[in-house]
Amino acid sequence: MTEKEEYAIILDFLKHGYPEDSKPLHKKMPVAQAIGETHFVLLELVPKPEIFLQPIERVYIGEGKREKIHHIIGKIIPSKLTQTAQNELPFVIKELILKNPDKFINFFNIAGPINMRSHQLELLPGIGKKHMLQILDARKDGNFKSFIDLKTRVALIPDPEKTITKRILMELEGNEKYTIFVEK
Repeated sequence: MTEKEEYAIILDFLKHGYPEDSKPLHKKMPVAQAIGETHFVLLELVPKPEIFLQPIERVYIGEGKREKIHHIIGKIIPSKLTQTAQNELPFVIKELILKNPDKFINFFNIAGPINMRSHQLELLPGIGKKHMLQILDARKDGNFKSFIDLKTRVALIPDPEKTITKRILMELEGNEKYTIFVEK
């Protein structure tokens, strides 16, 4: 990872640690599952003593003094997320997209070919050759300014926020050859 996450959004907080932890000699440690705000990295965090974290709470995890997080255990794979974290994930991703729409609309403005037969736009679920060509044609009239502008200028395009959310979830699973939004 070239750039570290500064903030994370809590997906789930396990005050008494993981239920499957069966280490009788070790005190169960509270743990939070979170997603990085910028690169969508799934993380396990340990809060400071006596701190109680709420789902969808934004916490600072960058360098220097952290108010609520003691340390970062590391990355976590999606299959290790709790059911609560899995349920929160799509909603949190969509909120992060809506919080920073320029980053994502810019993808539609700068996406280019991957090779002779495929284009980055086609990596988005629901965007095939027809929509890709419509987007490229509409780009000739200038950059897209917003999701509404994109929907207005490209007929019958699937909802861009939902499309990007689905793509991020696919990338988090780790089975995609190319990543657009998730830092590996």
